[in-house]
Amino acid sequence: MPTTPIPPAAAARPPATEPRTQFFDEARAALADQRVVKLVLAGPRGPRPDLQRVLVRPLTLKGRACLSLTYNHRTKDVTKNLPVDEGLATVAALIDSAFDNLHLLTTDGELQLAISRKGKATLRRSRKPAASTDAIENPDQVAAPADDGSDAAAVPAAAPPSHDRAKHRYVDPQQPFLVALGITDAQHRLVPAMARKWKQINKFIEVLAHALASAPSLAQAQGDRPLQVLDFGAGKGYLTFAVHDHLCRTLHRPVRVTGVDLKDDMVALGNATAQQFGLDGLAFELGDVRSYAARPVDIMIALHACDIATDHAMHMGIRSGARIIMCSPCCHKQLRPQLRSPTLLLPLLRHGIHLGQEAEMLTDGLRALLLEAEGYDTQVFEFTSLEHTQKNKMILAVKREQPKPAEPLREQVRALKAYYGIEAQCLETLLAADRAEAAPRPGTAG
Repeated sequence: MPTTPIPPAAAARPPATEPRTQFFDEARAALADQRVVKLVLAGPRGPRPDLQRVLVRPLTLKGRACLSLTYNHRTKDVTKNLPVDEGLATVAALIDSAFDNLHLLTTDGELQLAISRKGKATLRRSRKPAASTDAIENPDQVAAPADDGSDAAAVPAAAPPSHDRAKHRYVDPQQPFLVALGITDAQHRLVPAMARKWKQINKFIEVLAHALASAPSLAQAQGDRPLQVLDFGAGKGYLTFAVHDHLCRTLHRPVRVTGVDLKDDMVALGNATAQQFGLDGLAFELGDVRSYAARPVDIMIALHACDIATDHAMHMGIRSGARIIMCSPCCHKQLRPQLRSPTLLLPLLRHGIHLGQEAEMLTDGLRALLLEAEGYDTQVFEFTSLEHTQKNKMILAVKREQPKPAEPLREQVRALKAYYGIEAQCLETLLAADRAEAAPRPGTAG
């Protein structure tokens, strides 16, 4: 009796030839003419669910044209710099196996390659956005989102009515470092795929501006002494450059801003960009927050430091005497395995999503209390809307002129830990070790 053959395992779908070939021909031509702003792979699918998008930008390394591919995962970014042909081949493999949409953004407009679940490829083209005053002053309104939910735009958005007041921006879209970092194009218009990052940058600088105004010791310049700023996990330096720009250009303060990152290619890129624009007082260093040598710091920043790296960053800020500590934590892993659900909360915390949210709330609540015990006024709030990023919580700590009594706050920490069955919390452990080291040893003078 004949048997039905077993279909082969699902594999990467065969590429549709004509639209795909046309897309890459136009991409090569645009690269040759230096018209490419960015390529964006969006609409993830396939075997790597944590890979959310890939951003591709042209750059020159040692006189050679290359493509910089930034793989945006849920908890980290990975950057690879490849020769143009190899980079385009990598992009082609990704659209065949891992993404549904590929956007080519040029100074002329946008070309989108969309591939259906059945492997049918189509091209969509949009006209060039108008370079209007509104586009420059409100670059996040340059374009409307595409139908597929990606960051790239399909058509330019209508300009707001003339009686609408332009939004106040803490970062000037005319600044050339934004072009170098791929936030704006050569005409200083927002690159549509970077709209969320642009909003995040502006919100961060707004928070920093208010924090500086509430820190009396930092609100006014102290002679020629530069403000010392450390930014851990600086990555490509979006926020590092914006902080330097705000302090220098807007506030006219002497500064020493240092971006610290684990990736040597990001450090090299940041330093090259700072040198390109002659940005004095801005540098990038290779380093790990867990082993970085403490030095006097005024402002300590750590955005999206994973799990206990946030605790180490806060500890570094405290040890360094930072007047302002700004952290946006993610990946709250340490407490969740320890969490013992109190009997009363069992009906709520039996759901995995609720347990994760409870672990996150408890972790950041304990951090806030520990910072207050070290003499800070602490706030935990939504940094930017969930519409723009899932990593949207900010812990802001500003040093008080008169600290609160520390022991009652530490007792609250101990009580919360006991209630949830928590044995260890990283920041508390680090601070306890500091106090033990500073305590007089038996037999020594007090």
